[in-house]
This record gives sequence, C-alpha cells and structure tokens, in this order.
Amino acid sequence: MDNEELTAGLFRPEDAEGVAKLFTEVYGDAYPAKIVYDPKGLVEAVERRDQIPIVVRTPDGRVVGYSSLFRAAPDRGVYEKGNGAVLSDFRNAGVMGKIFQYVGRVVPGMEGVKVFFGEPVCNHVYIQKAALASLPFVETALEVDLMPAEAYDREKSASGRVATLLMFITVVGNSHVIHVPDMYASYLEYIYEGLDDKRSFVPSVADLPVSERTRIDTMIYDSARVARLAVHEAGGDFSSTFASEEERILRRDMEVVQVWLNLSWPWVGKAADLLAGKGYFFGGVLPQWFGQDGLLMQKTISRPNWEDIHVFSERAKRILEFVETDWRQSQG
Repeated sequence: MDNEELTAGLFRPEDAEGVAKLFTEVYGDAYPAKIVYDPKGLVEAVERRDQIPIVVRTPDGRVVGYSSLFRAAPDRGVYEKGNGAVLSDFRNAGVMGKIFQYVGRVVPGMEGVKVFFGEPVCNHVYIQKAALASLPFVETALEVDLMPAEAYDREKSASGRVATLLMFITVVGNSHVIHVPDMYASYLEYIYEGLDDKRSFVPSVADLPVSERTRIDTMIYDSARVARLAVHEAGGDFSSTFASEEERILRRDMEVVQVWLNLSWPWVGKAADLLAGKGYFFGGVLPQWFGQDGLLMQKTISRPNWEDIHVFSERAKRILEFVETDWRQSQG
C-alpha cells in the first residue's frame, strides 16, 4: 500500500481490538508488555493517561502500526515511547517514520509530559535510524539483555537476549545539580556534553546519611526475567537493605537486574560503589527520572549478548563502549 494512504493519529477506543490483533500477528503471545493484548485494559490506561498510544491505520481503519507513550519512571512526567509493532506487509511503508513524525508534532504541546524517551532494540538499527531521522533524540544509556529472544521468534531477528538503547527528548527543561561519582566521571562528561538540557556538576563525595532509611520500589517482569529497582532513598542501611532485596529477586529466576539511583544525591557515588562491588556496571543517564536525573546500573546473571548489539550513531557506539568496558571491569 502507498505510504500516502496510511494515516497516523492518536488511539481511539475502537482501535483496541486491532492493536491486540497486530501484536498477536507480529509477536504471538510473547510480547512482554501484556497491556497491548488487553483491549479493555488498554482503553482504561489511556483514560488515566498512563498510556498515550499512536496508531497507523489503513483507509478502512485497520491498525498496521502502533507505538505508545507510557509512564515508565518514578516521576509521572517521564514517558517512554515504545511498545512498537508494524505488520510485516507494511515494513517498507514508512510506518514507524509516520509515528515518529506525529509524535514530534503533537507531544511538545501535551500537558504533563516533561521528557520522553525511546527504547529501540539493538538486534538491528532500523528503529534507531528512523528515530534519529525524525526527532532530535539524544542517546543517554544502554540496557543490556533487556528483552528475551523469544519475543523475536516469529521474525527470527535475534539469536539471544536483546539490548535496548535509551534516547531522550526534553520537553520541559529542568536545570539542576548533578553529583558525579568519580568512577563514572569521564562517561558522564561525554553523555552530558550532548544533552539537550543544562546541568551543573560537583563531585559526589558525601557518605551515605546514617539518619536516612533506604527505600526501594521493585518491579518484576517475569516473562522477560527482568527486575527494576528504583532507589528512592539510600541511607546508612543501603548495603544490607539492598542485599536482602537482591536475594529475594534472584530467587525469582531473574536474568537481568537494573537499579536506578538519583544523581542529585551528594552520596550517590557511595551507593554506586556498593553496587559495583556486587557486580553491577554502568548503564547511563536517565534524564529527570526522579524529577532530577537518574543513574542506571545493571547486572546480568549470564554473560551479556555483546556480539548481537548493533547501534547506529557514533554517540551510541561510545556509550556501548562505556557499558562494555565497565562490565569487563566488574568481572575482575
């Protein structure tokens, strides 16, 4: 079908069944974000603005492409643009480009959206190229082995677990102070040089505050075998509290554990040091993740699938280099 016959627009309730059918045709039942298979749940999530989906339709209303902005961080103004699918017959029709262009037109005027980010997979570079060609994304982090290979069985595009690249766009600026962990100073200097928002920097030298109690929120994604830990407070009990939570998580047969730390803490360097001692390695920067920026650290139970990580831009290649270098150092 000709590209001009396809139209991109915001999701309507009558699209919900078509979205479920699209993901079933592309991924079977293996896609980790189960909301796409649940028409009623998707409509309710849109009403709460937890999801802001964009669909591409044929003239007769058939849904052939989908992506959504959805809340994905402790701060409710941070939205991820993800959960993408394109029907195989329309892979060369510029469907994802239409979605990116539509997002670029409408999202900057949306109330409540402070930043949004993409999380393109790295088993190929097609989505990365489409994103960078359509919108002023800035790459800031790399998530190693995030997606299970089974999610790509139908399209036969992955031989192992799949990494994702994180790329952000600032909608509402938020200049603030970043406390820089010494071991990541050179990495952060490079990443922040290209960020589309201003920050100021001081070394992170403070000790973990004895008066504070550690508070961690954990999200488990059993089908992907991924756990994400948002550290909202890190106190003098951080080491013991984190060790207890990690032990609980690993009993769930997780393959990947991610940790989010707040770079506005004067003691973030001490927290990062403790994680590094437990085998965690650098992931990158998460702009405005907690209202202030976050630091991504990550750990894989198996050796990461480095050989199948494909990134497009020179900036992404540098970030991949940082991540792999720090992983190798974490292995002793």
